[in-house]
Amino acid sequence: MIKVMVRRSRDLRYLNDDPALELDGVREGPASRWLRGEGDLTSPWEAQRLLTSTPRSAVVGYDLIIAAPRPISILVALDESYAPAVVAGHRRSVADAVTYLERRALVVRDRRGGDDRDAAAEWERIAAYTHGVNRHGEPHLHDHVLVGARPRDEDRVLDARGLFAHARAADALYRATLRAELARTTPYAPWQSFEGVEHVKGLDEGYRALWGGHFDDRGAKRYVTRDDVRRQWSRDLERFVALGVVPAPSHQRNSLNEHAFAAAFEGRHEVHRHHVVEAWANAATFGASAHTIEGALDLMYPEVRAARGVRGPTLSVGRARMVASVRERGARPLDLAELTEWRQRTRDRSDPGWGRSR
Repeated sequence: MIKVMVRRSRDLRYLNDDPALELDGVREGPASRWLRGEGDLTSPWEAQRLLTSTPRSAVVGYDLIIAAPRPISILVALDESYAPAVVAGHRRSVADAVTYLERRALVVRDRRGGDDRDAAAEWERIAAYTHGVNRHGEPHLHDHVLVGARPRDEDRVLDARGLFAHARAADALYRATLRAELARTTPYAPWQSFEGVEHVKGLDEGYRALWGGHFDDRGAKRYVTRDDVRRQWSRDLERFVALGVVPAPSHQRNSLNEHAFAAAFEGRHEVHRHHVVEAWANAATFGASAHTIEGALDLMYPEVRAARGVRGPTLSVGRARMVASVRERGARPLDLAELTEWRQRTRDRSDPGWGRSR
């Protein structure tokens, strides 16, 4: 899940001092880049400018940590020929997730007139830092995205509840977009199981065991070169033990798992738009672009099209599960152009087609 880390200090040496040389030749450009803004991000002054606040708030910004699923990070270590495409797909997916957060989660609380309302806002600057290893040198593709606490042209800080409420949806959207990106730009087919476990078709589970990312201690911060990490990964692979491959689903890549979608709302009394985003993105087994998912939901749930922050209109569970009653023929396409051809599953048990897909 995307981690939302609150920043109360403008000291960015943790990021600015780490050039992430482990991705040299794999990542386009340096570790740091502007998603919005300009200037030399390696300069402490330029980086600190994006951490904006107000005199009344101790919070100056947020560090949004967006990490690739473990099997996708492992691809960077196993296949140097396609590692650049994996990193590029990750960066594009990060940008889409941040765009979602800005459009749906970034609000300031407006209390004029005795009512609380969520007013739309946007960040003035957004910076991202791409890294490829964890503190123990294992493959761990992730970005630190830095944003300020005070949005552009505002005299108030953002309502942090929106960021935390939408973090799960943004993470699901990031992962769905990344699955689709890698299927488009590499020979690999990432997919997500009904239980929410990320896999890559054909990738042995022994690699996940080898580079599990779980340690009793965080380890010391290290600055490794590309050659350093190549040598470490080569030594690690000498300990690889094959555990077998989890079979990928047989349905088409552009299908939506309607059962996973319906199960996502179990136990809820009301459903916000970000719950539907999360459910749809996770149900897109082989991925879907953020544009496709957001556009589909706008079309199918117009009553929550303008929802932002933590307030606003909600859906009943029955209304949200509408997609779960669509026949398999209609559930397959995620292309917006085809949504008008969806068919609802019949409710007439006397129909010979009851329970079967046309």
